[in-house]
Amino acid sequence: MSDEPTGARKAFGEIAPALAEISDKVLFGDVWERPGLSPRDRSLITVSSLISLYRTNELPFHLKKAMENGVSRDELIEVITHLAFYSGWPTAMTALTLAKKLFEEIDQKS
Repeated sequence: MSDEPTGARKAFGEIAPALAEISDKVLFGDVWERPGLSPRDRSLITVSSLISLYRTNELPFHLKKAMENGVSRDELIEVITHLAFYSGWPTAMTALTLAKKLFEEIDQKS
């Protein structure tokens, strides 16, 4: 494993080093790198799942990761809009608030 701290190691590696290592090696190493789906498709699936399951702690990270993997802002908003009718209005409104915050942070940096 590299000396460069990963997202997992930065977020919780100090208190849960084994979980951070598993996240790095298994989740983001093995699972996310499987050839069956592109990182972009995996991001769309992950964001959709997190919205539907109301996983607001993980959603900001994965919204950003989705954009890094080539998902546009318009596509993220379309996913949120679509899911409003399947996962519920509150999950979509919360996701929309988190997406808006991310977009504003990105715009402030550029």
